Amino acid sequence: MLDFTLPASRLKSLRTGNLVVPEAAAIFRVEGPGALTCLQGLLTSDLAAPGDASLSYGALLTPKGMIVVDPWVIRETDRFTLVLDGAGHEAAAQLLKRVLPPRLARLSDLTGEWSAAVLLGTCAVDRFARANGCPVPAAGQVVSLPDGLALLAAGTPQAPFSALLAGPASELTRRLEHATVERADASAVAAARVLAGWPSLGREIDERTLPQEVRFDELGAVSYVKGCYTGQETVARVHFRGHVNRTLRGVRLPGGEPLADRTLRLAGKEAGTLRTALLLEDRVIGLAIVRREIENGTTLLAGEREATLVGLPFDSA
Repeated sequence: MLDFTLPASRLKSLRTGNLVVPEAAAIFRVEGPGALTCLQGLLTSDLAAPGDASLSYGALLTPKGMIVVDPWVIRETDRFTLVLDGAGHEAAAQLLKRVLPPRLARLSDLTGEWSAAVLLGTCAVDRFARANGCPVPAAGQVVSLPDGLALLAAGTPQAPFSALLAGPASELTRRLEHATVERADASAVAAARVLAGWPSLGREIDERTLPQEVRFDELGAVSYVKGCYTGQETVARVHFRGHVNRTLRGVRLPGGEPLADRTLRLAGKEAGTLRTALLLEDRVIGLAIVRREIENGTTLLAGEREATLVGLPFDSA
């Protein structure tokens, strides 16, 4: 549970500006003749349908359907680059080493050797591509920089960023120096994620989280037609025969002060928990896990402060 502070005037630049934020990412490479088949049997999303040079988001699950990690996956024919929150490095490494057959899908841990960054704002991708002599990728598509080392992947329509960059650390640093993009810090990424209604590992996602509890359906991160994968039985059963008991929601509170109490209550009973709070000058917006039956528009209490539930993504902040 974390607070991030951002000037309200900065919100506009997240959508229309020209920002870059280095990420503390874990990065893995999976390649070989069976890489696609193996990853299809692990990820909740479909990697085959988008085709070559594509960017997808999904999750690796436990056999009981709980989220282990939630990587972005860059596909280049039979080579796949997985980029995920650095906090998930050890869990991802253990899972991938255990299940991937080396003869079919070779695993390389590029963490440390490679780095990643996100571009925020509609201007950022154009300026970076122009400065580095590469085309601007369409949404959900990937292009290689001229030297073939680094990759520029445009975000999907729901993504909290304009583009994802991944490549050798020194190369990525050099490329960013050529581009007229403004450096920003983690608060900018957190704000973009809150506005997009995007969950994060260790905040909205923990070891007991099911994909449908954190909007994976709406984010295009679950396929119900591609075939079997680890944890699919639970995910399919929830989708076709039942429902989850809690869901990810947006929250608005007046006043820009930090919250002393993250527990949300309705009529004196616990209704949910605020997991990420974005502090603006005169208000707080955030992401909360809340009981499914409580409707958007309901006023809850966080300590003595009123909190209104809203749908995601935020139409405006």
